[in-house]
Amino acid sequence: MAEPTTLSNLGQAVGLTATPAAAAPAKPKLDAKGRAYATGRRKNAVARVWVKRGAGRITVNGKALEVYFARPVLRMLLQQPLVSANRATQFDVECTVVGGGLSGQAGAVRHGLARAMISFEPDLRPLLKKGGYLTRDSRAVERKKYGRAKARRSFQFSKR
Repeated sequence: MAEPTTLSNLGQAVGLTATPAAAAPAKPKLDAKGRAYATGRRKNAVARVWVKRGAGRITVNGKALEVYFARPVLRMLLQQPLVSANRATQFDVECTVVGGGLSGQAGAVRHGLARAMISFEPDLRPLLKKGGYLTRDSRAVERKKYGRAKARRSFQFSKR
């Protein structure tokens, strides 16, 4: 008597044989200058980020990181993907960012930097994904409604 076989998917039951994809190492996506590019977004800010091998210099809109983002919290936020991947002194980062305020711009650069690092080194994806740097933060300012002072705030109530 023949032993029963266990099927792992519907394709095997129909007779189609699905060949498992070979785990080929992912190739980096680089331009002619050896840079990886990605776009990051946060609130109303959009950042275009280029990453290449270097000494760890970061320029934002043609200015040094310390000049453009004067607050240490914003600089720390921007550098989180580099620090968590231990690549703070191995990549040069050049980015242009438009729209929004400084907080949104720092978040947009962080998002774009993490995506560009994956284009440069695909092996970093699990680490950056676990840190939450690849998820676009979709929170934005709620619009003002008519009949209200702000988005949710009502005008002061008075009986008289």
